[in-house]
Amino acid sequence: MKEQLEKIRASAMEALALAREATDLEALRVKVLGKKGELTAVLKMMGKLSPEERPVMGQLANETRAAIEAELEHRRQEIAAAAMERKLAEEAVDVTIPGEEIAMGHKHPMNTALDEAKEIFIGMGFQILEGPEVELADYNFTKLNTEEGHPARDWSDTFYLKEDSSVLLRTQTSPMQIRAMEAIKEPPIRILAPGRVYRKDEVDATHSPMFHQIEGLVIDKGITMADLKGTLETLVKSLYGEDSVVRFRPHHFPFTEPSCEVDVQCFKCHGAGCPTCKGEGWIELLGAGMVHPKVLEGCGIDPEVYSGFAFGIGLERMAMRRFQISDLRLIFENDIRFLQQF
Repeated sequence: MKEQLEKIRASAMEALALAREATDLEALRVKVLGKKGELTAVLKMMGKLSPEERPVMGQLANETRAAIEAELEHRRQEIAAAAMERKLAEEAVDVTIPGEEIAMGHKHPMNTALDEAKEIFIGMGFQILEGPEVELADYNFTKLNTEEGHPARDWSDTFYLKEDSSVLLRTQTSPMQIRAMEAIKEPPIRILAPGRVYRKDEVDATHSPMFHQIEGLVIDKGITMADLKGTLETLVKSLYGEDSVVRFRPHHFPFTEPSCEVDVQCFKCHGAGCPTCKGEGWIELLGAGMVHPKVLEGCGIDPEVYSGFAFGIGLERMAMRRFQISDLRLIFENDIRFLQQF
């Protein structure tokens, strides 16, 4: 039995010296010291010894177990330390190496133009509102003095969601005029309502079936066309510089009277005519006018006491003029090479 214990001790010490992983140590512990291990098997034979031999063999067995356990713990610490050294070496960081530049995102040129416009109008006392993109025909057309039979209500121009033509993708942000007057009720009213709009337009350098508008509305006592013109000129010159050239042209909108179109001189050709402005020298920026008395009456506002103006700005065209973008399609293509310029 003594020889067996010495053999187990020697074999275990040799195996421990060769172990390189924590899993090797655990396997060896189970093999030698476990419930079915080699040392446990020897201890079960103690009952066959004489009373004189038992104490001697018992002490020797305990010394063997203690020696193996001590060496096991020693090797466990050595292997853990070696593993840590390897990890530190593998994950070493040279703090003298220049860091890698992290590419940061930035605002889309559309959002930049929108935020600038918001800041200008907030400075003039306007409140920012948002409205639904899926709109009722009653708000998109009827309450804006656009009766049945008007060309704008035709299926060839508008994306309808129901066959009865009662629900549609809004063709303009002008429904926010009605929603604002119904919600605020008592003038003065000064609101700015940006958002997406949808029309069945062919895609070209200045048109898209989905685009963005910014609706503006002012209702108060004594509002005139001069207030509208001054407000829009303030916007254009704040965005594009004091040397910007603005043109007002008579026009017709069902919900404003009188009405006008507002153009800015083409930034590409400075009025000479080019593909961007289709040879006209001007780019249409927005439509505007004095709020029609019927629209005011429909919202419960007395047109004999109050007057107002409204306008709808094409945000894409604002961004094109602001950043000298020659083709509207570039704004929607999400080409990183294009967007990184801004």
